[in-house]
Amino acid sequence: MIDAPLALADLTTTGLRAALAVARRPVVLWPVGSTEPHGPHLPLSTDVVLAEENAGRAAEALRRDGLFALVAPTLPYGVTDFAAGFTGAVSVPAEALIAILLAGVAAFLRDGFHHVCLVNHHLEPDQLDALDEVVARAAAAHGPHRVSAPRVVSGRWGRRLTTEFKSGACHAGCYEGSLVLAARPELVDRAAMAALPPVDVSLSVAIDLGQRSFLAAGADRAYTGRPAEATAAEGEDTYRVLTEMVVTEVREAVAAQDDDHPHDGETPP
Repeated sequence: MIDAPLALADLTTTGLRAALAVARRPVVLWPVGSTEPHGPHLPLSTDVVLAEENAGRAAEALRRDGLFALVAPTLPYGVTDFAAGFTGAVSVPAEALIAILLAGVAAFLRDGFHHVCLVNHHLEPDQLDALDEVVARAAAAHGPHRVSAPRVVSGRWGRRLTTEFKSGACHAGCYEGSLVLAARPELVDRAAMAALPPVDVSLSVAIDLGQRSFLAAGADRAYTGRPAEATAAEGEDTYRVLTEMVVTEVREAVAAQDDDHPHDGETPP
């Protein structure tokens, strides 16, 4: 077991070089978030909090399984056009997001990482499309299975998440509120959260109907769902699924690379 902090940024350049020199199949988990309104009760950094917590827990689990993992510094901006009209929405163009992610991926792979996993919990469609584009372009440039971006909205994982999540009425509701309570409870305005009425607006339905903003969908306080019902216990249960999601998809990608190059060293544990 390599003795190194989980956070890549906490290493020195020589420390990182030394760790990568001895690690088998080292992987880096790169949290990708957004700076976006999440109602009057959750922080603008909600998607950052979720991505960082998910990445940290997954990195610990991967290390326990014998795969050396580090967590890269978070990219805190994404495509947040849905939040237009609310203070604190910082949106970047999809191509700008794609460009910086591709540049970062190339740098990590040059340094000697075997795989880069983009951990994202900002579920705006244009953000998800941008991440898919990064995975596709990275595969063309560096080979298949070098980059992954697990999707919580996929059938594989989304069906195992909460009822509210599956309803689509889950922006800053019980689902996200519970995850923030489990990770960074000091960031939650609990009094405001407890006083919020349900907003049963499904953003997935709104998107299918062509609506392109929270305001157009009827979420006039930048939240949907039932935030007053959020609990840290639900958040812990959800993080267990999210951790499994990242660990599973990273290990599958690493194994797929070994299948592509069966004589390239040992099989990962």
